[in-house]
Amino acid sequence: MWLFVPFVLIPLIEIALFIQVGGLIGLWPTLAIVVMTAIAGTSMMRSQGAMAMADLRRSMHDLRDPTEPLAHGAMILLAGALLLTPGFFTDACGLLLLVPPVRRAALRELRRRVKIQHFAYGPSTPPGAGPRGPAGRGDIIEGDFTEEPAPRADRGPSGWTRH
Repeated sequence: MWLFVPFVLIPLIEIALFIQVGGLIGLWPTLAIVVMTAIAGTSMMRSQGAMAMADLRRSMHDLRDPTEPLAHGAMILLAGALLLTPGFFTDACGLLLLVPPVRRAALRELRRRVKIQHFAYGPSTPPGAGPRGPAGRGDIIEGDFTEEPAPRADRGPSGWTRH
């Protein structure tokens, strides 16, 4: 039920704003504003998205928690969707999400409301296996091997090498 409200309320807000702004400045300037905010927002989203992607790569490279760059990337993606949706209200929300301090404040609010139950990083061990593996032998892998004789010079390349 709670998802039904925005799907009804947002189009009503957009229609009311179109009527108000269109009545003040006319049809063509109103449409021009909507198209220009979509173009400007898309270019801002592209540059902000590139910075968020670079932050994500940097955090992965430095083995830091990637939560914040991922959240910023998701909010930039949402901003892009809002900017491509025609309307003044969605454009305003999308432009606000492109402002880094607004994103940081939204992330702070999300962190305050969301409680993480479990977090794991890296390979997991089966329950009850312990640090030495399920059989208790550690990292020993048994196997057999045979040594092949070196190829003779008269046969040419083996096909596995390039010349």
